[in-house]
Amino acid sequence: MKKIYALLFTFSVMAVSIQAATKTTKHKIKSGETLYTIAHVNHTTITEVRKENGLKKGETLKVGRVLTVPTDTYFPNKKIKQKTAHKTTKKKATPKMVKHSIKSGETLYTIAHANHTTIAEVQKINGLKKGETLKVGRVLRVPKNTYLRNKQLVQKNTYKVAKKKSTLKLVKHSIKKGETLFTIARKHHTTIAEVRKSNGLKKGANLKIGRVLNVPTNTYNVPKIKLAKKATIKKKKLKVAKRTKKSNKKLVASLSKLETITLEKGEVVKHKKSSSFTLSDIFSTKETSSSKSAKITSVAKKKLGRRYVWGATGTKNTFDCSGFTSYVYKKNGINIPRTSINQSKFGKFVSRNNLKKGDLIFFDTSKKRKGYVNHVGIYLGNGKFIHASSAKKKVVVSNLSKFYAQRYKGARRPS
Repeated sequence: MKKIYALLFTFSVMAVSIQAATKTTKHKIKSGETLYTIAHVNHTTITEVRKENGLKKGETLKVGRVLTVPTDTYFPNKKIKQKTAHKTTKKKATPKMVKHSIKSGETLYTIAHANHTTIAEVQKINGLKKGETLKVGRVLRVPKNTYLRNKQLVQKNTYKVAKKKSTLKLVKHSIKKGETLFTIARKHHTTIAEVRKSNGLKKGANLKIGRVLNVPTNTYNVPKIKLAKKATIKKKKLKVAKRTKKSNKKLVASLSKLETITLEKGEVVKHKKSSSFTLSDIFSTKETSSSKSAKITSVAKKKLGRRYVWGATGTKNTFDCSGFTSYVYKKNGINIPRTSINQSKFGKFVSRNNLKKGDLIFFDTSKKRKGYVNHVGIYLGNGKFIHASSAKKKVVVSNLSKFYAQRYKGARRPS
């Protein structure tokens, strides 16, 4: 009996000593954690964590539940223990956390890439599932510099980033009518991608007139080789131009010496020598301004009495005021804008004293005289103009006096 009591006593002493040796810690379960990760961090086993907390196999871990976790109960040998302890302390010391507010167009890849970490680590720390949508404005905790291939690459990358940040200049650009991301980027010697990135613009996003963009400047320069090519092309063009000038001079000189020119029918036309002989005498094919204006007014007069229809541009011989003017000019080979307000900004400005036949003249015919152009006609000379009148419901000729003189807003001469 004494021997049995002695054995029982020794077993109880061993159990007490084991319990005294094992340390436990309280651990609050976070999103994304598993029994493996909890046991691994505290250098223990899953079975010991389960045993300590009475957990069954396959039991789900609720976020926020506090577990009693044994610490430093599992080390294969002292050497591995020292190595793992050194690694964990080193790992805990290096990672830095930053708070990042999600902006429009950002993804987990761009956030992780900017902070030199991995997507998996960002997901793990923030409890994000695969395929989960990122809401704009949500603040994420992001580790920094956890993924770097080697020190040399780190130094190169940091140097490049620092250099880029120091050289990158941003300018404010207010969007004007007719501008696109391509024209804005080209104007400031940058790329569309960089303009989108600087302003958080998505592909296909509409550009509102007046919106101010932050535009990087001089981030994309044309190589010197291309510039050199352009210079050589210009030089070649100049040489060709010089050659043609010389050949034209010789032609003029030879023609000026001729006294007679024989025609195909055998007729002879006498031609006197003249000291002054210009290229325009031989190659002049341009129409004079008077003949052009005469053609414009003649086309316009052919439409007298035709019906006024708002929005019509000549279909079924019907017109509104700007539709009439654009139709007449198009028939003469000149394309002008469709509306009267845009026509008033097109071509060369002409003062009222210098009006010529065929000029476009503009009016504000609104009842309250709001001060903007809303009507247009074609000047015929002698204080008269032709226009598609909404009041008369047809194309008519009116005098530039009284009613229209008071509402006159200016004139333009399209080239």
